[in-house]
Amino acid sequence: MTMDYLLFLCAFLLPLSSAVEETLMDTKWATTELAWTSHPETGWEEVSGYDDAMNPIRTYQVCNIRELNQNNWLRSDFIPRKDVLRVYVEMKFTVRDCNSIPNIPGSCKETFNLFHYESDSDSATATSPFWMENPYVKVDTIAPDESFSMLESGRVNTKIRSFGPLSKAGFYLAFQDLGACMSLISVRVFYKKCSTTIANFAVFPETATGAEATSLVIAPGTCVPNALEVSVPLKLYCNGDGEWMVPVGSCTCMAGFEPTIKDTQCQACSPGTFKSKQGEGLCSPCPPNSRTSSGAASICSCRTGYYRADNDSPDSGCTTPSAVPTVHLMGASANTMSLSWLPPEKPNGIILDYEIKYHEKDQGEAIAHTMTAQRSSARIEGLKPGTPYVVQVRARTVAGYGRYSSPTDFSTNHQADADKTLQEQLPLIVGSLTAGLVFIIVVVVIAIVCLRKQRNGSESEYTEKLQQYITPGMKVYIDPFTYEDPNEAIREFAKEIDVSCVKIEEVIGAGNQQHKLLSNRGKTARHTQAIPLEDFTPSGEFGEVCRGRLKLPGRREIIVAIKTLKAGYTERQRRDFLSEASIMGQFDHPNIIRLEGVVTKSRPVMIVTEFMENGALDSFLRLNDGQFTVIQLVGMLRGIASGMKYLSDMNYVHRDLAARNILVNSNLVCKVSDFGLSRFLEDDPTDPTYTSSLGGKIPIRWTAPEAIAYRKFTSASDVWSYGIVMWEVMSYGERPYWDMSNQDVINAVEQDYRLPPPMDCPTALHQLMLDCWVKERNLRPKFSQIVNTLDKLIRNAASLKVVTSTHSGASQPLLDRCVPDYTTFTTVGDWLDAIKMSRYRDNFLNAGFASFDLVAQMTAEDLLRIGVTLAGHQKKILGSIQDMRLQMNQTLPVQV
Repeated sequence: MTMDYLLFLCAFLLPLSSAVEETLMDTKWATTELAWTSHPETGWEEVSGYDDAMNPIRTYQVCNIRELNQNNWLRSDFIPRKDVLRVYVEMKFTVRDCNSIPNIPGSCKETFNLFHYESDSDSATATSPFWMENPYVKVDTIAPDESFSMLESGRVNTKIRSFGPLSKAGFYLAFQDLGACMSLISVRVFYKKCSTTIANFAVFPETATGAEATSLVIAPGTCVPNALEVSVPLKLYCNGDGEWMVPVGSCTCMAGFEPTIKDTQCQACSPGTFKSKQGEGLCSPCPPNSRTSSGAASICSCRTGYYRADNDSPDSGCTTPSAVPTVHLMGASANTMSLSWLPPEKPNGIILDYEIKYHEKDQGEAIAHTMTAQRSSARIEGLKPGTPYVVQVRARTVAGYGRYSSPTDFSTNHQADADKTLQEQLPLIVGSLTAGLVFIIVVVVIAIVCLRKQRNGSESEYTEKLQQYITPGMKVYIDPFTYEDPNEAIREFAKEIDVSCVKIEEVIGAGNQQHKLLSNRGKTARHTQAIPLEDFTPSGEFGEVCRGRLKLPGRREIIVAIKTLKAGYTERQRRDFLSEASIMGQFDHPNIIRLEGVVTKSRPVMIVTEFMENGALDSFLRLNDGQFTVIQLVGMLRGIASGMKYLSDMNYVHRDLAARNILVNSNLVCKVSDFGLSRFLEDDPTDPTYTSSLGGKIPIRWTAPEAIAYRKFTSASDVWSYGIVMWEVMSYGERPYWDMSNQDVINAVEQDYRLPPPMDCPTALHQLMLDCWVKERNLRPKFSQIVNTLDKLIRNAASLKVVTSTHSGASQPLLDRCVPDYTTFTTVGDWLDAIKMSRYRDNFLNAGFASFDLVAQMTAEDLLRIGVTLAGHQKKILGSIQDMRLQMNQTLPVQV
């Protein structure tokens, strides 16, 4: 954002501290003559006087109003500036009312002028610099609020003016009188500064104001002792009035320390209390059965005989190993018993095994037997028929054995009952085996039928769904909005990251732009520039997009992209924001943007993804127009198609596939992104990309006809969009359908018009585009077929060299849209702008090619000579020159 807007925003923010003024000179405290330089000597006169408190002061007076053409100058001594950029001058003075002076010739005035002169040394003399404006720099004309007459006492006026920027060692003040009757009572020169302050647990040093009254000076901050950075950079803005504005970045007290002294310091937790995490929270008493004898504790140790589980938080209490709940008898025979039980609710660590103790009920524990089980069930063998037994179970962890469960009585069966039970269950056993065999046969038959239909290419929708359920490892996308509680989807599909693992380094865009602004660095003036952190105001619906670093325990630190949810959000905005993470978290593919995790348990809420160095594909291509080989471009397209095949196999429909939603890393790997955010955008009349249609927003130029007309979004409509992406890639980021309106695009597509091949586009690629744009969606290729086609083209590079202007298929290309009419351009520069070659404007003009007649005669050697060295750019310009020649021939008069 602009500095003006930043100042407008800051005007509504309360300052953090009042301004401090530092005096450089004050005549009020002079005890001897000031002896300032005056010109001429008959002008200003130094006089001793008294102020309002009857303190002696030195003043200057002038009152030559009865003489015409007055020009009286008074210059102060040299004033060192002490590296200050802007100074303020406070003047106290009185002025005689001209109307109260009788018989004056008409030259009386009631104002005077203030000037300043900079110098690197005290070198001014009685004649140098010359007594005139320039070299003296005028600050302002000073007029009184009140003047006085002879019948009244003098009324003192106070005026303050400032000037800057100052760059030399010091300066002089000069006062010019042009015919006033006045007294300069005192002059004070001072500057303003922001005093040392503490905000957000960070110390910001004393900072002088900037060169302009509207300047904001950045002061770096340092965390107070025992505090750590939460976000960087730490800085505070000092405004022109010497007041601190809202800080950027913050620190919080580290683990074991809590805020104190109005949140300006971090003090250690007292003995018996602790604080387990960095943050603004206070120290808490030790949890039950734990203690600490020293201060600054981040965890309380368990008392003797009490333990915490490995996965227990430091905030949880310590307990003894918990007992196993009730034991259940699952079945018994004459000699065996099958038992089961639930694990302890709080096992104090991983359960290593269980110990089962049992004995005959009438014999007591003295002759009890024990056995060990690895799971929460066991089978005891070698028992006596028809005998009651007492059974107990206990669990063992690294902390030792827990308590036994309550004694429970179970009995084995009598031998006769066991034989009878076996006879009764035999038919059931045989029936179960038969049913199982039949089920296996049915599954095998279905699988064979599915495979045969797949080979014949005629699977039914039912068969496709059936295959998804019977194919091992097949994943199906789950819409997070089907969850009654959206937070459940977040917990299931997105990993929670502790905020201490995330470090924000730089803002690179607004919430709905994602990485898009990042790739705009280094462009010409007609392109959008990346927004630096200090000039950034969140303008997206969700907040900022930042570059940062993620350091998870046990993993190396990586660069990541961080989307934040701005403050003041509603619950629906939070749900919509996190829904993208719920979607991304279900995907795992090298051509799909990878979700690292989310931060939902602190503020701000964040989505953390892998960082893509080259930003959005469309702007990346425009920045590198003509600099890639066809094989490289096809490789990018192949990666996008592979990612879309993966999404299609998971039954996920993207709905907004476009080059702007493809991100590119440093290895030119393209990854599909933007899973949902664009679908929640509010209507924005300034953005024609998404147009309201049937109650929703649709990117018309990228959307299939059936999706525009009936909102029928399927993988087939994504294929249509992929064809548009192919055209964007091969045209290096050209806008699809150029400057046609959205309604014109809809009408043209409905009449079977299709985009023509971009310049030098291989015929095979344009034919694949046309296949993607078939009106009948069932006839469009599947993404798996597109990947196979591109693989064949990459393996057979010769097929990519065939470029022709003929078009196959029933679709009519929009040929009339791809040849600009040079007669509509006023200058050669306008023509270069139209063909996206404006970077060579100066090359053409400096070489003398300033008219279309000369340009039409240019050759490849001419282009190379004037500095057009890229082969792709040469082809584009020569192709347009050829069109220009054809148009010139068509406009020539017929020769007789």
